[in-house]
Amino acid sequence: MRTLHRLPGLVLLAAAAGGALIPVPAPASGFAIGDPGLVSMGSLEFGPDAVLFIGDSKGGAVVAVDTGDRTPGDREASFRIPDVETRIAALLGAEAGDVMIHDMAVNPISRNIYVSVSRGRSLWSDEWSLPNDLADADLLLRILPDDSIEEFVLDDVPFSRLALPNPVDPAKTHQWKEGLSLRVDAITAMVCEKGKLYVSGLSNEEFSAALWMADFPFTGETSWSTVEIFHGAHGAWETAAPIRTFVPYTFAGADHILAAYLCTPLVTFPVADLADGGHVKGRTIAEFGSGNYPLDLVRVTHGGKDVFVMANSQLPMMTFTPAAVAEHMANPGITRETPTYTEGVPYVARAHAGTLHLDVFNDRFLAGLQRMSNGKLDLVAVSVARMVF
Repeated sequence: MRTLHRLPGLVLLAAAAGGALIPVPAPASGFAIGDPGLVSMGSLEFGPDAVLFIGDSKGGAVVAVDTGDRTPGDREASFRIPDVETRIAALLGAEAGDVMIHDMAVNPISRNIYVSVSRGRSLWSDEWSLPNDLADADLLLRILPDDSIEEFVLDDVPFSRLALPNPVDPAKTHQWKEGLSLRVDAITAMVCEKGKLYVSGLSNEEFSAALWMADFPFTGETSWSTVEIFHGAHGAWETAAPIRTFVPYTFAGADHILAAYLCTPLVTFPVADLADGGHVKGRTIAEFGSGNYPLDLVRVTHGGKDVFVMANSQLPMMTFTPAAVAEHMANPGITRETPTYTEGVPYVARAHAGTLHLDVFNDRFLAGLQRMSNGKLDLVAVSVARMVF
């Protein structure tokens, strides 16, 4: 049994017996101990050695937190936790209808699942809103293998901070979401790969869509490029829409960013072209269907084969292969309005419709937060073997 101890501006989670907080690890090299000063926790991504990257759009920064969560977890275990929102609401003393999960990341060492949470779901009124549009995530929770849920308190932790150069000005407002500050999209997704942290979002440039790159551990130097794509469903080049989810991948010996956008173009960018201060046009290799947010894109491996898995707001979960991507990268790409709803890279529709967040859990399963037909949000294990074809 756990209890919440409330102090002004702070919620501490303790065990009922003894009152011990989650232990604070010793600081890693280059990390300070203290309060990282997060304003919002809209994006989560794990990096090396149990370091959790937290994207703070409102603060215009990424904070790396050393979680100290390094006890190895089961590489093959399955799981299912029904009605996660009610479980979290009971922990917080809130209503399930108020609980909103902004993002989810699995620690690849411990297999513990971290979620950023707010009490803003009751504000949801249309299909175009995203959690970060409605509220600032101000709680970080950890879901353990025994199905218990606890808060990971961020007031006294080892952390390192990366301020993004030139994030979009908070005074700029969304083109079609009335009154919404574009600052909510200063950071839309993050991936750490080969010692580099890639961050997508909006800059303060006229061509605002951007990709930032920084070495990790942070050295204080960050390069960034603005990016442009052709949107086949709209029949136009676009520079103001941010990448919504992406994954780095090596095609034909060259590193690329494979990125998905609203409505739903799939685009590749050569990493070598992402020069500091430069502007890069991506190659649009697919249109997966308009009226949809791509929510999470991950790569999985089974039986020596890789496959990409993408969760969506309106479309079914879909899988597609690196070979199919590479085949369409060899073509000029989509540079005219698409005559049909979809075009380019073929995909296979999978079950698990209503999956809002997706991450690799272990060798056999993905972790998915799935809205079920009864309206409840379940945390489910998604078989990797069933994704590969």
